Amino acid sequence: MARAQIIGWGHTPFGKSEKPDTESLMAEALATALDHAGVEAASVDGIFVGVFNKEFSKQDFQAALVAMGDDRFRYTPATRFENACATGSAALYGAMDFIEAGRGRIAVVVGAEKMTATPTAQVGDILLSASYRAEEDAVDAGFAGLFGNIASSYFQRYGDQSDALAMIAAKNHANGMANPFAHMRKDFGYEFCLNPSEKNPYVAGPLKRTDCSLVSDGAAVLVLADEDTAAQMSRAIAFRARVQANDILAMSRRDVLEFAGARRAWSGALEAAGMTLDDLSLVETHDCFTIAEMIEYEAMGLAEPGQGHRVIREGVTQKGGKLPVNVSGGLKSKGHPIGATGVSMHIMAAMQVAGDAGDMQVPGATTAGVFNMGGVAVANYCSILERVK
Repeated sequence: MARAQIIGWGHTPFGKSEKPDTESLMAEALATALDHAGVEAASVDGIFVGVFNKEFSKQDFQAALVAMGDDRFRYTPATRFENACATGSAALYGAMDFIEAGRGRIAVVVGAEKMTATPTAQVGDILLSASYRAEEDAVDAGFAGLFGNIASSYFQRYGDQSDALAMIAAKNHANGMANPFAHMRKDFGYEFCLNPSEKNPYVAGPLKRTDCSLVSDGAAVLVLADEDTAAQMSRAIAFRARVQANDILAMSRRDVLEFAGARRAWSGALEAAGMTLDDLSLVETHDCFTIAEMIEYEAMGLAEPGQGHRVIREGVTQKGGKLPVNVSGGLKSKGHPIGATGVSMHIMAAMQVAGDAGDMQVPGATTAGVFNMGGVAVANYCSILERVK
């Protein structure tokens, strides 16, 4: 079976974009990606689109919008994926399945979202569609409310870890200063992130504004090819492993502090790759909220349950630490345009192992882990990347 590899990428800046819609955002990123990969539109065998939408726009049928932005794709098969905040990774894995099944040699993965034109209260309600509304619809503050409840429960079980969450926020904002695509390129510092203030108020439970990822616009595109085709290109980033593991949607039916699906995805990916965490140069993980990143430390195996705070306190995940995490700034600084996020995370990792990450570069990076999740650790995707050319 021919394995799919990354041969190029394109990425718009994340933030409040002047682009009016996903159509224009996708067109910008796609043009950049094709140029970066050295691929003509006529050579693309399939288009895999990740857009969450859910009323961010009245225009849906998002897969068809790629050809609206570039009519060279008029007859190219295009399919849209949606899997909550893991929508981009779902599209990526779909494209890889397409290539590895022998149905095509080159595919593009397009992730995008236009969110900032939607009123804040409506954004919160739209995002709750990634929860189990029958039980979780009444929570205050939308998805932040769900993670605020998770943080409160974590603190009740393991003790108040507000200082550790502030360290994570400060780390990711400091890292984001080096990312030219990041929505919030500002180093707030630990004290600002720790202390509630008029500019950093509580949002939900113990979570403050600096604990929450940003509502952003943006698009990201990956170009994939089979191994034989990739060998003829300028670069080739391989997947040592890729694993998806799901969990029950309703939080009432599981220990939500365990992130069991995330743990299964990580253990499965490391086993498939024949690696341990010690073999990774860095990780890009899904820090939709700082409490998520801390629990993900535990899920990936950096700490026992309840001990994730030790990882950040000991500097393990700092850029110069044993396992740098979110050197891109993560969702916290880079932003979180839902459909683009999973694609963007894989681009950030690919840039690192290719040695093309600029000021974000981790010296000598050869392998990278990516963890992207949809919902509260419901749809969990874990990839391990390495450069082969």
